[in-house]
Amino acid sequence: MADPPSPPNSIHAIISYADTYVQPLLDTALSSLPLTPLPASTAESSLPTTPLLIWTQYELLPFTHATSHPSSVLINSYIYRKALIRKHYLATTVRNWVIKNPSSSLQQHVQSSVEFELDYAEFLDDAFMEADGEELVASLGGNEGREKGEREWWILKAGMAERGGGIRLFSTMGELEGIFEGWDPESDDEGEVEVEGDRDGEVKVRGEKDEGIVTSQMRHFVAQRYVGRPLLFGEGFESRGRKFHVRTYVVAVGALKVFVYRRMLALFAGREYSEPGKEDDPNEELNGHLTNTCLQTGEREGSVHEFWLLPDHAGDLGKGWKEKAFEQICSTTGELFEAAAKGMMIHFQPLPNAFEIYGLDYLIDDSGNAWLLEVNAFPDFAQTGGDLKNLIAGLFDGVVEVAVKPFFGLQAEDGRASGDLVEVLNIDLGRR
Repeated sequence: MADPPSPPNSIHAIISYADTYVQPLLDTALSSLPLTPLPASTAESSLPTTPLLIWTQYELLPFTHATSHPSSVLINSYIYRKALIRKHYLATTVRNWVIKNPSSSLQQHVQSSVEFELDYAEFLDDAFMEADGEELVASLGGNEGREKGEREWWILKAGMAERGGGIRLFSTMGELEGIFEGWDPESDDEGEVEVEGDRDGEVKVRGEKDEGIVTSQMRHFVAQRYVGRPLLFGEGFESRGRKFHVRTYVVAVGALKVFVYRRMLALFAGREYSEPGKEDDPNEELNGHLTNTCLQTGEREGSVHEFWLLPDHAGDLGKGWKEKAFEQICSTTGELFEAAAKGMMIHFQPLPNAFEIYGLDYLIDDSGNAWLLEVNAFPDFAQTGGDLKNLIAGLFDGVVEVAVKPFFGLQAEDGRASGDLVEVLNIDLGRR
């Protein structure tokens, strides 16, 4: 990222995140900078061309102004990043990279998947033929003669659904067909949809009962091997027996450095875990399989923990499992962003005068292997809760040190906040 010749005496700023959890933390993190506030309602045509920092929601960012002034205007999001944040694009990003780089570690940390397009359940066979889904078809066929507990299970994800919408488990072709048949509207009066504008210039669709999925409107899906043996904690831990995923905050800066925030979260499911093969219908009650705290109602006690405070021993894993998991998360994250930047250049375009915070979700299995689940732009920081608000405050402090201060030529404070941000990628994409 280009640095101005000398630090500015004043930086115009629009800091308006429209989130009561985030806004006070942002204000505190930026309080040491020489900012001159501007109203959030300032028209793009009236924005200054002198040093300007804008930290808002995606929909409010003045991308034209920012791209026209790459050396003086800094914004908190890239424009194009579907290669990471859309499930079907993410699967393509990983597959293309692994084909070109057979020794890639992504093979050990991203489950194999099939991306396909489907309008109605009756066209499922055709969709798999077009999507090169032989592995999935073979697995489902092999499951037909097996007891449920001996089957290979798969998870279905809608490419544009959010907050766990459209997620189902299946092990046979009949089960998968039943899922889609259950989503197909039976008449013009059923299955009404609500179409909303979404980031990256796409639309998301929510069906009735907030299912987040209607097949006639949502065409992109990912079927991925299900990690059926997650790491679980035993007696003595308040979230014992419950599945969890690790929320890792990642900061991408310019074009391109990537940092992983060491202070990670563990987000637990709402009920104890049972392997899908041991349930009559795992889709009847998904709370034991889904770890999105936003899906949980009522008491959230024990749902969110700081990762490094989890028990030192879990299952057959001894002390040191957390550090090993963190090392895997760092290496996987770095290679993932490189895969997107080099292999999906149309759908991931880092800007030299932008930074962005992502929430990456990883699942740790009972062998200690970290599996990437998804990448979220503009993550819901409020899921962290009030007790761990200082964790998010530390993240924002670090972003100021590694992204904001260097861009404006301000002296970063060595070790003050950036020490918890571990650099996992540093490549020059030639964008100035």
